Amino acid sequence: MRLRALLDTEALGLRLLGGEDELDRSVRGVMTTDLRDPSRYLSGGELVLTGLAWRRDSSDSEPFVRILATAGVAGLAAGEAELGAVPDDLVEACLRHRLPLFAVDETVAFATITEHVVRQVSGERAGDLAAVVDRHRRLMTSGPAGGGPEVVLDLLTSDLDLRAWVLSPTGRQIAGAGEPLPPHVGAELAGRHLAAARTGRPGPHRAEVDGAAYSLFPIRNTGRGTVPAPSRDVRESVLSDWLLAVAADAGDWPAPRLDLLQGVTQLIAVERDRRDAARGVRRRLAQEVLELVQAGAAPAEIAARLRVATPVLLPGVGTAPHWQVVVARVEWAADGEDLSGGRAAQSLLEEILVDPAVTGPDSADRIAVAHSGEEAIALVPLTSQTAQGTDGTGTPEDAAAPEHQDSALHADTLLDSVRVPLSAGLAEDGRLTLGVSAAVHSAEGLRGALEEARHARRVAAARPGPVCAAGHHELASHVLLLPFVPDDVRRAFTARLLDPLRDYDRRHRAELIETLEAFLDCDGSWTRCAARLHLHVNTLRYRVGRIEQLTGRDLSRLEDKLDFFLALRMS
Repeated sequence: MRLRALLDTEALGLRLLGGEDELDRSVRGVMTTDLRDPSRYLSGGELVLTGLAWRRDSSDSEPFVRILATAGVAGLAAGEAELGAVPDDLVEACLRHRLPLFAVDETVAFATITEHVVRQVSGERAGDLAAVVDRHRRLMTSGPAGGGPEVVLDLLTSDLDLRAWVLSPTGRQIAGAGEPLPPHVGAELAGRHLAAARTGRPGPHRAEVDGAAYSLFPIRNTGRGTVPAPSRDVRESVLSDWLLAVAADAGDWPAPRLDLLQGVTQLIAVERDRRDAARGVRRRLAQEVLELVQAGAAPAEIAARLRVATPVLLPGVGTAPHWQVVVARVEWAADGEDLSGGRAAQSLLEEILVDPAVTGPDSADRIAVAHSGEEAIALVPLTSQTAQGTDGTGTPEDAAAPEHQDSALHADTLLDSVRVPLSAGLAEDGRLTLGVSAAVHSAEGLRGALEEARHARRVAAARPGPVCAAGHHELASHVLLLPFVPDDVRRAFTARLLDPLRDYDRRHRAELIETLEAFLDCDGSWTRCAARLHLHVNTLRYRVGRIEQLTGRDLSRLEDKLDFFLALRMS
């Protein structure tokens, strides 16, 4: 199809901002990106859709457009939802590089444009290819009854004699035609795909497992709400992508057949966006509950919010279930620094918990994962309705009854089925660590469960290996007791030690709290702490001296170090 045809389609809501002389360019595909450098994903002839999240100031437009022009893309369409009007510096850069530029009205979803372009491009190729894509589109857009990804995979089998499966980053089969893949094959293919995608090599990637050849095509999100932020590491994107595994060697395929499979992946990506959007309600519920817990809200207020969440997460359950909390964190090592990926952790934690082998059947309808800064936090309802053995006080007696213990998540088995593929995706510079709390029943116990899961994750982080988990039963005695310290005692203890430092930080921006945390984390080592904070040792000694002066404590004494450690953990 030609770029000019896009302007003739009113439903797309495109306005031409420049490049009228170039509208006869052919469009061979579509790609959505907000990466600052998407060149590794471009092969030429694409219509590039962007939400402009990569643009921090006017100087960013020229290099971004130059990359697109060098890659030979057909045109650029910029959404107006993020910044309003398309910036003049982007318009000028596109004019210099003779790149056609369109504005996308904020009411038009990128998924709508993607589906239109894929449908038109596929329709111009060959009769059998057009039949597959068009039949899938009609069935897929008819709603859940249409069959989703399974429909297009069945058509690939019946029309093109291709067996294919949609897999998650952990190797879980999401959809497939015919016999399901053995779990170990799915895990191995996912690991091969993650390892290959990290290198930046364009797909499809070839893999051989158990003597059979497979071609692996990435499936990336296309919806506007799921476009990666420009600061997001490419390694995180790899951990979020689905993949299409085809039982064939695509190395000698003609270009039209390769284009068909690329079009199919984009159509499946639209369905993936819809499923991702369906999780939005559960994510918001988890976020609201956890914000109340972390803000120290009254148990009655948290309980009220849980009563709202229960019918959504466990339809048909009349009584409040037991709950577990799982905390996950993804960390990357880069140039001597540790970079955390909260969004990658959210995506992976959802994927791990949605696996029926981990959380049982219908788990996809029960997953509620919030993204909070550098970590992801899951609120997991247990399916048993019996609530024996609790006293509702948030004390250790708030642990689950035997019936709930049977359905509770166990840290030692939580990662068994995903360790192989995720280790390949994280490689030598990434880590995934998880902490699992005990099951609790009362709203007041939920705060303790959150802290318990966080402490357990720290235990996991102290272990070697790219994928580690720890449970509440592995916590040291003093850490195990921390979540159940009464709130009034907790507040009084932390205020006495930390409020003078917080007040001083507010007045002088001295970062004494941050310095104290680093000093304790480095076991009182002056050189290691100064290196972590990028300070001269004398500056560090001055700050520690100020901490001691403000609090009347001596950080060379074990007792005072322990008091500060506990205060920071309980704050």
